[in-house]
Amino acid sequence: MKFNRLSILSGIVIIGVSWFSINRTGKHTLKPFREKSSHSLQSNTDTKLKSKAAAAKIFSKREGYNSSICFLIDMSIESGKNRFFIYDLQKDSLLNEGLVAHGNCFEYWLEKRRYSNVVGCGCTSLGKYKIGASYIGKFGYSYKLHGLDSTNNNAFERTVLLHSYSCVPDQETAGEICQSNGCPMVSPGFLQQLKAIIKSSKKPLLLWIYE
Repeated sequence: MKFNRLSILSGIVIIGVSWFSINRTGKHTLKPFREKSSHSLQSNTDTKLKSKAAAAKIFSKREGYNSSICFLIDMSIESGKNRFFIYDLQKDSLLNEGLVAHGNCFEYWLEKRRYSNVVGCGCTSLGKYKIGASYIGKFGYSYKLHGLDSTNNNAFERTVLLHSYSCVPDQETAGEICQSNGCPMVSPGFLQQLKAIIKSSKKPLLLWIYE
């Protein structure tokens, strides 16, 4: 009887340890990054995405931008989740999505979102951007950004860029990812996808950061 109790108790301990280990590992497991040809839009976030995409299409047609595709960034989503969206304006569908960092406002770690258009602030600026010329700079291959709204019209002077950095993963992850000094900073792999789209576009592309 003592042996049976001891065996049962040992089994419970082993199962408990195994469960704890699986949960600790699972908690930090990265969600696989996957290519998308289309995406079913259902959540509240996706409803907002469709609304922004519709407005982006109108703006792009009116201002002479590429009216077939645009880039949308929803800063209300936590940074460990996909919030950089490549959107097909013609088919009204999501082509792909990835991670993007937000500005730390030159703090060691910015706990909540804070936005500014002041030169030297290190914060993200909300608003519409024209993706400008590419160049090789401090962060490698980068695109200059031109702010089109009163909330981000200092972007070029602030050297706000679309660029990549190795601290941004290709996959969704638990918690927050690294922060930038105000640039929409993506993973090297995701930048390659954006680069192909930008290079093939005969008209300027719109990037819109909103909350």
